[in-house]
Amino acid sequence: MFQMFKEWFWLERFWLPPTIKWSDLEDHDGLVFVKPSHLCMTIPYAFVLIIIRHFFEKFIASPLAKTIGIKEEVRKKIIPNTVLENFFKHSTRKPSQTDIYGLAKKCNLTERQVERWFRSRRNEDRPCRMKKFQEACWRFTFYLMITIAGIAFLYDKPWVYDLWEVWNGYPRQPLLPSQYWYYILEMSFYWSLLFSLGSDIKRKDFLAHVIHHLAAVSLMSFSWCANYIRSGTLVMILHDAADIWLESAKMFSYAGWKQTCNILFFIFSIVFFISRLIIFPFWILYFTLILPLQYLEPFFSCIFLNLQLMVLQILNLYWGYFILKMLKRCIFTKNIQDVRSDDEDEYEEEEVEEEKEEKEEATEGKETDGLKNGLGANRHLIPNGQHGC
Repeated sequence: MFQMFKEWFWLERFWLPPTIKWSDLEDHDGLVFVKPSHLCMTIPYAFVLIIIRHFFEKFIASPLAKTIGIKEEVRKKIIPNTVLENFFKHSTRKPSQTDIYGLAKKCNLTERQVERWFRSRRNEDRPCRMKKFQEACWRFTFYLMITIAGIAFLYDKPWVYDLWEVWNGYPRQPLLPSQYWYYILEMSFYWSLLFSLGSDIKRKDFLAHVIHHLAAVSLMSFSWCANYIRSGTLVMILHDAADIWLESAKMFSYAGWKQTCNILFFIFSIVFFISRLIIFPFWILYFTLILPLQYLEPFFSCIFLNLQLMVLQILNLYWGYFILKMLKRCIFTKNIQDVRSDDEDEYEEEEVEEEKEEKEEATEGKETDGLKNGLGANRHLIPNGQHGC
């Protein structure tokens, strides 16, 4: 059964243009061609990247964060309470005043203690700035390095300057070592992002991220097997170029460097709209969707490739909408914040409230201590023999 499925899956009419056979893509005369088996290396390389990321975040990102003013957050431990915990998990994270009154009676606590418990419990789930900075720093570093490598690999390639060369000789286009490593590293990185989704900070566009990473891995895997390497490298470098500026803007946002963040975000917006909403649809998609019709008869892999590229473009439009929202916020409030963040405004408000409460408690404590000290000091002013009065 498996053998039958394998033979059907790799049918030449699915993957290759008419008249072309897999035997035409076997290595010969020192020329190496892509093989699906090459992709097996992306999984172990993904785990290697996860290990490198762990040490990078610990020994590079964390010290860098402290250098630019991000401190480790020390959160107060809350007193375990089964009744309140069950209500938090199964009812709501933000109880109404009526709920607080009922829970206070049930737990024999004051309403203020219940409010404080829920606020502290919500803050336990709040992602700390250090963690967010580490993630952004890792992605920034990878995108920067892979973009520099991509430019070094592609600057002298003819299909960068003349897109007709993308289809010249297809599919009998040999694989270059630079193309191999560029593809394998990029795909391994996206596998590593998928594997770490469970431990990374979840945002409102979590599902979009899952779809994007799966689409990226699927698109790269498919383009590799069908030998669309030339167009694939152009798609990758176009998308990586914008991500560098986004991740750097996030890093400075978490550090509180608002002006630097705003400048980097504007640069990101310009690069994003030019690369993903102008060059990608009107240049790359044109040469993968329209141009092949002049060279080749339509076949399945070419149609499927373009369907995947269109899914990628829909995601680009989706994120473009968020970018416009952030630009609007920046223009009218002079403040950029990632609108995808999960309830970040709410968390910041709760932090402020908690700090105010701590100050109030500290003030009350000082006043009580001062009153006690005052009474102690006044005792010496009471004449002898009157202490018992």
